[in-house]
Amino acid sequence: MKLLRSQVVWGILLILVGVLFLLESLALLQLGAIWAVLFALGGLAFGYTAAENRNNWWAAIPAMALLGVAALIGINVLLPALGDQWGAAVFLGALSLAFWLIYLRTDRQEWWALIPGGVLLSLAAAIALEPFVTGEAFVGLFMLGMGLTFVLVYLLPSDTERMGWALFPAGILALIGIIFLSALTELGNLIWPLVLILVGAYVLIRNLTK
Repeated sequence: MKLLRSQVVWGILLILVGVLFLLESLALLQLGAIWAVLFALGGLAFGYTAAENRNNWWAAIPAMALLGVAALIGINVLLPALGDQWGAAVFLGALSLAFWLIYLRTDRQEWWALIPGGVLLSLAAAIALEPFVTGEAFVGLFMLGMGLTFVLVYLLPSDTERMGWALFPAGILALIGIIFLSALTELGNLIWPLVLILVGAYVLIRNLTK
C-alpha cells in the first residue's frame, strides 16, 4: 500500500511538471528561477527516498542529478558568466557525489560506484580548470584523475577481497596522464624513451628470474 501511494504521488508530480513545461513552451507562463526550486524539491524528495531505506540507494542518482540541475539553473540566473564557465562542472560534480553516496550508504558493498564517481569527478575538475590549461593539460589531468579512481578501488575497503586488478588500469591511465602533462615541457622528449626502457627492463628481468 505504501508503494502504491508513493507511485501515485510521483505520477501526480510528473504530470504537474509536464504541464508547467508545456505552458512555458507555449509562452503562457514564465517560471524562470522557479525551475531551480522545483528541481531542488524533486531532488530532495528522491534524497528522502534514499535516506529512508538503505535498499533505495539508487534514488541517490536522480536526487543528485535534479539537485545538480537546480544548481545549474540557479547559477545561470544569478551569475550567467559563472554558469557558462563552471556550470557543466557543477552538474558533473553533483552526479559524482551521487555515486560516492551510494558507496558509503551501502556500507561499501557497492564498490563499483567508485568508478563512475571518480570518473565524473575527474571530468568535473578538468572542465573547471579548462579555462586555465591547454588541451594537453586537460587530457593529462583527466587521465590522472581516472588513474587515482582505480587506486581508490584498490585501496578502499569493500565487501570483497582487495582487487589487485585495479592497479593495472590505474598505472596505465596515470602513465598516459603523465605523458600528456610532460608534453607541455622539454621533458616530454625524454619521457617516452625512459618509459620504453623501464618497461623493457621490467619484462626482461621478470622473465630471466623465472
